[in-house]
Amino acid sequence: MIVRNSLLTVLGSAMLLGAALPAQAENVLRIGLGADPDMLDPHLARTYYGRFVFASLCDRLVDVDENLHVKPGLAKDWSWSDDGKTLTMNLREGVTFHDGEKFDAAAAKFSLDRALTLPGSLRKSEISSIESVEVSGPLQITLHLKTPDSALLMQLTDRAGAMLAPEAAKKPDFAAHPVCSGPYKFDSRVSQDRIVLSRFENYWNKSAYHFDKVIYLPIPDASVRLANLRAGDLDLTEGIAASDVKTVQNDSKLQLEKVTGLGYQGITFNINNGKVAANDPFKDARVREAFSQAIDREALNQVVFEGLYAPANQAFSPVSPYHVKLPVPPRDVEKAKALLKAAGVTTPLTVSMLVPNNPISQQVGQVLQAMTAEAGFNVNLQMTEFATLLDRQQTGDFQLSFSGWSGRPDPDGSIFGFIHSKGTLNDGRYSNAQVDEWLTQARLHNDPAIRQGLYENVVKQLQTDMPIAYLYFEPRLFGLNKSVQGFKPYPDGIVRLAGLTLAK
Repeated sequence: MIVRNSLLTVLGSAMLLGAALPAQAENVLRIGLGADPDMLDPHLARTYYGRFVFASLCDRLVDVDENLHVKPGLAKDWSWSDDGKTLTMNLREGVTFHDGEKFDAAAAKFSLDRALTLPGSLRKSEISSIESVEVSGPLQITLHLKTPDSALLMQLTDRAGAMLAPEAAKKPDFAAHPVCSGPYKFDSRVSQDRIVLSRFENYWNKSAYHFDKVIYLPIPDASVRLANLRAGDLDLTEGIAASDVKTVQNDSKLQLEKVTGLGYQGITFNINNGKVAANDPFKDARVREAFSQAIDREALNQVVFEGLYAPANQAFSPVSPYHVKLPVPPRDVEKAKALLKAAGVTTPLTVSMLVPNNPISQQVGQVLQAMTAEAGFNVNLQMTEFATLLDRQQTGDFQLSFSGWSGRPDPDGSIFGFIHSKGTLNDGRYSNAQVDEWLTQARLHNDPAIRQGLYENVVKQLQTDMPIAYLYFEPRLFGLNKSVQGFKPYPDGIVRLAGLTLAK
């Protein structure tokens, strides 16, 4: 039954894509994504897949290159005061938003102020060091900080630094009709089916972009994405499954691109968020640690990912200079049982875990289910569409949630929002005053050695506090039709379209 359904899905998806896409006379790039992005408002969005769309839709003040160094974006240069509390940015001339509004210092101030004050903004904690934004010239802004913030520039390379058209962003339906200043403008969206962007003819750097349209197609099943790529109904897809790597490499029409990623996957525990957490056994750190101790991360890597992924016990990828050299503990079922006994838990303990509704995540969930059962956990898997999973996480409607983070070049971006007690992505509501202090201090120092020491303290503390059970680090694996030219994989996993072409 499983095989039959898969084949039907593959055939159905291929037929639908082939029938509905624009004629090939148009210069169209079709990109497969692992899930449908959530809302297209950079200040409210939180999915990895949304970042693909924002990379083409919304220019940021600054960006990163393939080596994860900050480079100019809509800010052409910048300078810091000696005390590290004032950042002055000179903005690019001749930039307009998709609706014709002018980009200038006032527009930049609007976007940053909105990120800091919009109800529900997930960018608040990322740039919380900003005290005020001053329009210090027609094309110059000055950011006045409460304290020095070594992570701020890197935060501005992502959604916190996205520049939005002020008049459009004041409208209540902005997420349904986003207006930015990127190389492509929003055209249309069909939920769970596609997001279409069209070339912005007045883009300041138009010559670097070569497509009339870019279509993002959410296809949760990696095998279906690959089938559509092989059939020619996709030009590029992220998230090639480890089990499909050899298939791509052996196909003369395809090419595989890969890079070590910054992201991780893990299990978030609901410690103190909403009604579910009121009497939840995971309020006790010993129960969380027991769940983690019952998992064999290396076996998970071998069974599901053909040994291509790296077991994890922290938020910082091995490619990060802030990766803490702390061995991933081996599975210890007896220790897990002892921890549950010490916490007064009667086994079997029945719990529910949210899992994204794609085959790979389901396989991971089933492996975790079997492993933790031996320690006394009876895990019910709740297969959930990814954006819905994140909504339930945010509102506290979960016990366990299997989800991850695509990672950020600066370590602050991979941990502060999730672990600090006031972090906007801290869905489990973990709180430890000492950890908060270490994370805050790490923002204040530019000396990498000092920051490394502070993050090491945090990582070691989290081994027992266990607000998130980190499972593995993901390589970024892309499949491309060989007609796609000029593609560069970035460690953050986001597809940049500058310089990308399709050979005729």
